[in-house]
Amino acid sequence: MKHLPKHLRPRWRYLAVGIETWPNASFGRRAFQREVWYAAQNLLGDTGSAETDMTVLQLHDYDGTAEAIVRTRRGQTDPARAALTCLHSVDDDEVRVRIRGISGTVRACEEKYIRGPPEATEQRHVVFENADRGATVRPPRYDVETASDGAFVGATALDFR
Repeated sequence: MKHLPKHLRPRWRYLAVGIETWPNASFGRRAFQREVWYAAQNLLGDTGSAETDMTVLQLHDYDGTAEAIVRTRRGQTDPARAALTCLHSVDDDEVRVRIRGISGTVRACEEKYIRGPPEATEQRHVVFENADRGATVRPPRYDVETASDGAFVGATALDFR
């Protein structure tokens, strides 16, 4: 079977996505892909989500942060960005999604926008709400454990001075 000529092949754009979550959250590419599809379908409908054709190519999960590359059709980057920003949880873990940039090739997307592993996190004991608690430090953020069930509260260094 012959390949399609270059002028008939689909054109793609690659979105670099930064993901921030609590330190105890962990999820994989398949779970993130499922949530991307649901978000696109809920926002754009069946035909709109089919037109954007979003696929998660890469997902690098770090301690409390992640980076992903999402492929979408050229001309559909604005609906794809809107659908990605509608994500609020993956596998019942709350997430904050930020689009870092758009590129025409995977290589350029990696070189420009994918930063690699962040600085190492640090575990500290802090006094928060008049109690000694454990905290995960990712400068300039402190994620303070509030209860034994693993819930967290976000804070900054100014909250402890």
